[in-house]
Amino acid sequence: MPAIPAASVANLRDLGGLPLGGGRSVRAGLVLRSAQLDRLDPAEAPVAGLGLRTVVDLRTAAERADRPDRLPVGARLLVADVLADHLAASGLPPAARLKTLLGDPALAEEHLGGGRVVEAMRGTYRAFVTSDSARASYRSLLVELGTPGGGPLLFHCTAGKDRTGWAATVVLALLGADEGTVREEYLSVNPAVRQAFAPMIEGFIAQGGDPDLVLAMVGVLPEYLDAGLEEVAKRYGSVERYVRDGLGVPDRVTALLRERLTVHAA
Repeated sequence: MPAIPAASVANLRDLGGLPLGGGRSVRAGLVLRSAQLDRLDPAEAPVAGLGLRTVVDLRTAAERADRPDRLPVGARLLVADVLADHLAASGLPPAARLKTLLGDPALAEEHLGGGRVVEAMRGTYRAFVTSDSARASYRSLLVELGTPGGGPLLFHCTAGKDRTGWAATVVLALLGADEGTVREEYLSVNPAVRQAFAPMIEGFIAQGGDPDLVLAMVGVLPEYLDAGLEEVAKRYGSVERYVRDGLGVPDRVTALLRERLTVHAA
């Protein structure tokens, strides 16, 4: 679906309307995704019209402290730190330190140059599936989405592309979207992310940074998503079993989630 044109929040998207097969689609206005909300203007028309009730923040403690969310009046915040364990085990991954890496091309090249950025990101996506903090975080999100009468929910990370992209992938797959729809939604954020980070991308290149490296850091690539899906297939065999056995989401919650978020064409 096209991005919602809000000036105060980047990469704002409603999963509503995406096709699920069999004449079904995702119900509009209930599950949204975005980049961080540190500049959110709750009075801005596109934002106010969403009627957000719950915001799920997938960022690390350091990211939240650096750029705290601004919430619409009446919305509650749920913190679900996906990368807490991955951070403790291997240092802050690229998804959580974009600002630092974009400001220092030499540091980015040292750690991620020569194609290493792709394997680093693939490792992060595998950790989305395997780490305790990620499994607890994505469980919390799905349980919230399966709560009757929960109202519109928005989930986000910093750029709204990796932790958020995996969350959208899991939700859509659980609702029955085919692989083409899942991949199209995952990759469709690239223009919005590149626009949001355009000044930092230009500065990175102006300082002699590798253009291919910066785009691999700022955007998403099919190889990143592949790593997460391959990990799910290897460990669980299907997204449904990953959600039930890996995330510990009861079948009754999944059934409620599907009921809430699915609409049949007239």
